[in-house]
Amino acid sequence: MTSPQWLNRYLAGRREQVWHELRQLGGTIRRDSDLAGEAQLVCDEMARRARQNVEVLVERLTADGYRFHANDDEQTPVTPHAAPTASASAHADWLAERFGDVPMTIRSWTRLVGDVWLVGSHPQWPGSASGDPLVIELEGSRYPDHPSIRDYFGAEWDGWREHSEDAPNAGLFVLPLAPDRLHKENVSGGPPYGVVLPDGCVDGLFAGETTTPFVCYLNQVFQRGGFPRWTGSPDEWRIKRALARDLLPL
Repeated sequence: MTSPQWLNRYLAGRREQVWHELRQLGGTIRRDSDLAGEAQLVCDEMARRARQNVEVLVERLTADGYRFHANDDEQTPVTPHAAPTASASAHADWLAERFGDVPMTIRSWTRLVGDVWLVGSHPQWPGSASGDPLVIELEGSRYPDHPSIRDYFGAEWDGWREHSEDAPNAGLFVLPLAPDRLHKENVSGGPPYGVVLPDGCVDGLFAGETTTPFVCYLNQVFQRGGFPRWTGSPDEWRIKRALARDLLPL
């Protein structure tokens, strides 16, 4: 079978068409090692572009005087971006061993982007915490007890399995990757955002305010400077426009 040359077309700017074709194949793509390998190259390129965007956002927010902090009353300072550790690839393998098939985009993010926490306070935008700042924590590397995220993920999986035995309509398992937008504001909220597992497709389903392909969610986030929700604050449009300037589309 002739390769579709997805990576070349992606790099040439035909990203939407490439993602459409990859999503249309569903989990069947894994039956062809050549196609699966090329699809992974596209996902890796997506992740490299996403990491560049994250690094630019952190730099721009820091220059604006933004304080990155925990979503608690103490507002403990945090590091907004933790690069993947040397064990990131092994952690991606562990996710697949523990939960079944993991989307290729999620594996690429784990190996190449790292953990991101943009919750904080902007000096010119008092409502920035209401903007649903980007948080994706797959490896848990910013926490002192790094292996604990595996315990957390495993406990969530075991709890879901136990619940689903008694509730056939329990729905699909969502691996928790971020607090929901209300918890990011340090108020009571709903279940965490995450990705549906198991899933053998190239791109996963991100369950947040709505359920959408992971890459679609990320593109919306970067188009709005890391804060996808509009809050109606007077300076919000100006700040988001400056943050989003020249970020790379995925």
